[in-house]
Amino acid sequence: MYVLDETPWGADWAWSLPLILLNVIVHVFGLAFIYDGFTALLRKIGRKRTFMVRFAVAMNTAVFLIVALHGLEAVTWALAYLWLGAFPDAKSAMLYSVGAMTGFGTGTVSLSPHWQMMGVLQSLAGVLLFGLTTAFMFAMFQAVWPSQQQARNNSASSH
Repeated sequence: MYVLDETPWGADWAWSLPLILLNVIVHVFGLAFIYDGFTALLRKIGRKRTFMVRFAVAMNTAVFLIVALHGLEAVTWALAYLWLGAFPDAKSAMLYSVGAMTGFGTGTVSLSPHWQMMGVLQSLAGVLLFGLTTAFMFAMFQAVWPSQQQARNNSASSH
């Protein structure tokens, strides 16, 4: 008798918890990499452009990379679903994975009853990852805006 087979949704938890932890680790390192690139890009663009142009370019680059990061994390779940035989093809697995992670869901693709808890746990992972992303973007705004305001104040006081 295998414990995971006897526990309701035991295999779902056994697969989901490592995937959640992996996604959070990848997400935190990815956000750190993006932040380093964000600050480097702002420095590189320097004073050649106005603040808003520099900020828009850096922010759009960061958003693009964040979306790619979320996509990569959805791929890890889709691959797990394929490996477990929960979906017949990559397209269905990816469609379900993105739907579960974003909370959007989809009426056209669903998991078999055996793996439904895994889908719910992927939604939990999505909430955690989107929460980290929201906090990260807020922190980016907080880091940049005061420095811009200080630069304006310094410029105004020197005239």
